[in-house]
Amino acid sequence: MEKLFIKDLAVRKKRVMVRTDYNVPLDDDGNITDDTRIRATLPTINYLLDEEAKVIIASHLGRPGGTVNQKYSLKPVARRLQRFLTDKVKVTLAEDCIGENVKKQVEAMDYGDVLLLENLRFHPGEEKNDTEFAKELAGLCDVFVQDAFGNCHRKHASMVGTSRFIPSAAGFLLKKELDYFEKSVNNPMHPVIAILGGAKVSDKIKIIENLAKKMDKIIIGGAMAFTFLKAQGISVGKSLVEDSMIETVNNLMEYAKETGTKLYLPVDFVVAEKFDRMAETKVVPFKEIPERWIALDIGPATTKLFSEVLQDAKTILWNGPMGAFEIDAFSRGTYAMVEMVTSSHASTIVGGGDTDMAFHKAGKAHEVTFISTGGGAFLKLLEGGDLPGIASLTDKKT
Repeated sequence: MEKLFIKDLAVRKKRVMVRTDYNVPLDDDGNITDDTRIRATLPTINYLLDEEAKVIIASHLGRPGGTVNQKYSLKPVARRLQRFLTDKVKVTLAEDCIGENVKKQVEAMDYGDVLLLENLRFHPGEEKNDTEFAKELAGLCDVFVQDAFGNCHRKHASMVGTSRFIPSAAGFLLKKELDYFEKSVNNPMHPVIAILGGAKVSDKIKIIENLAKKMDKIIIGGAMAFTFLKAQGISVGKSLVEDSMIETVNNLMEYAKETGTKLYLPVDFVVAEKFDRMAETKVVPFKEIPERWIALDIGPATTKLFSEVLQDAKTILWNGPMGAFEIDAFSRGTYAMVEMVTSSHASTIVGGGDTDMAFHKAGKAHEVTFISTGGGAFLKLLEGGDLPGIASLTDKKT
């Protein structure tokens, strides 16, 4: 990595701001239902605590729209974070993220304590990338550590602005994300296979174009498979199709042939008369989808085909479910793929909220080599794009 890493910074007895992505899911009572993102930042926090730094954590939660809304307060995060740290470490939640009172709280901190700033998005300056807001955040600390991989694709004040004013570096989580991405996409063990699902080709077209230069095989599932099928003149009933992408998909299939990347599409589907958990369903070959029916999951023959495709994989990269897995009748294809991926001997990297959720629901998350904490940021990397939250960090001296 060409940017500074946390170990390249002098952090002992310093005020260190760590930008984290604590945008965790909450239930109706405000309780955290999945604390993966909090746990993922503990290596960085504990490293700084060992260095007796004042650890100032900055994060956002939800979309409060630049106004104070207690529904999006980081109070539940502060409580959960305290549970993960030793009793000797005091975690305090600030009433705000900037201002004189926050400055006084930082001054009053003991070295080896944690101050969690209140939701950054309570201020409009965060999402507007306001320079003065970024400067106020920078004024609270001596150095800045970026560990909010899941937000690195956004040009927000705390993501790209604060690091302009003070030395800045990647934390352990960010480095881990980038290292695994490098291993799975830019320097993988071959054969390397990508599994891509989801609803729209338009959301994934740049990803497929980029991966077609790097992957040995690409499996296409989810609703976007129907645009590929229709591009070949196959009727797909009332299944979701992006007609505006037909020509693009044809060009993409030609490009895959030129690069030698093999594309695999479903050969059968679970179909229903309507998108409803109570609807009648049946399995049909891909050329026999009834005119007024919707295909909502891959079928058993496709599962077997994809299993054979994955048989010799050394690296597997997966983003996007195979069907509407939130409904049980249309979840079997996705969960069958989860089973295949976790039982393989390949290095397995998973990214994207829905795919992540499928592994957790199946109880298989611990059997994956790595699950990315970033949705949009992971997709941006797959497209081959740069992440502003990383680009803004201090360069290593050559």
